[in-house]
Amino acid sequence: MHRSEAGRLHVIAGPMFAGKTEELLRRVRRSRLAGARVEVIGHALDTRAGVDRLRTHLGASLPARMMSDPAQLAVLLTGEVPDLVAIDEVQFFGAGVLAAIDDLLDAGVQVEAAGLCVTYDGEPFEPVPALMAVAEEVVRLTAVCAVCGRDAAFHVRLAGSAGDPHAVTAEQVGGIESYQARCRTHRSAGDGAPRR
Repeated sequence: MHRSEAGRLHVIAGPMFAGKTEELLRRVRRSRLAGARVEVIGHALDTRAGVDRLRTHLGASLPARMMSDPAQLAVLLTGEVPDLVAIDEVQFFGAGVLAAIDDLLDAGVQVEAAGLCVTYDGEPFEPVPALMAVAEEVVRLTAVCAVCGRDAAFHVRLAGSAGDPHAVTAEQVGGIESYQARCRTHRSAGDGAPRR
């Protein structure tokens, strides 16, 4: 099926603990209430809720198809094409996700993509910044700084949370045991004690 109009791309971006997956799941539930056919996609690296579910840090969850290669998204264009595709942890899919999302959009599918726009060391986490540049809507969320309580646009990897912090890749999945949200003032991992 090919719709007469292209889809729209909405990107939900921010650091860890900002509520990106919460917002994505809220949009999924809302679309389903409106009668839309929705596919929820997660990355296979994220097994925190099992092999077939997305789960937020607050515990909300929904069933999902877990994929590891952006080329796998092409299966969504066979058979009954969904009205909306929601992709969580889009940063883990790499640069190839740009073309896969373009194919969905060309087929008239609305795409909601949520992901980290910065790495734990404060660098842009591609492909999210590239998706933000071409999206019809960008929602940029912040978390709460673990040191001072201000808006946190960054997250840091805690020293000693999994061995040598210099050997860690940006693709390491974790939660509060490994990462903290930080504001610009406190984004250095060793700066300040956690707020209680």
